[in-house]
Amino acid sequence: MATVKASTHRLDSDVQESLDRLSEFLGTPKNKLFNEAVRLYVEQRSLQLEQELESTLKSLRSYRKKDRRFADAIADFVNAEAEFGNRDGLEGRLSGELGPVQSAVQDLLHA
Repeated sequence: MATVKASTHRLDSDVQESLDRLSEFLGTPKNKLFNEAVRLYVEQRSLQLEQELESTLKSLRSYRKKDRRFADAIADFVNAEAEFGNRDGLEGRLSGELGPVQSAVQDLLHA
């Protein structure tokens, strides 16, 4: 059995009411229903993210095979970063709004 860790989460009132009714109807503790729902959500979103990342990787590999100058372009980019990176005012800062994949990667990096 998994280790239990207490945490606090806020639910919208309509979700809380539905959870209360479901718990009462099924005779199942709300905590168990909440864990079941979150576990299912995490599994589904993880699979979705994995599929998105695999698709992106497949696209990059396909592009690399088509573009014979890909390795040269990467080398040029690395050289430019090495030469000018210390003078880049935005270096290391995020700009704009993150998409779902970028957000997930950021969450994984900072977990």
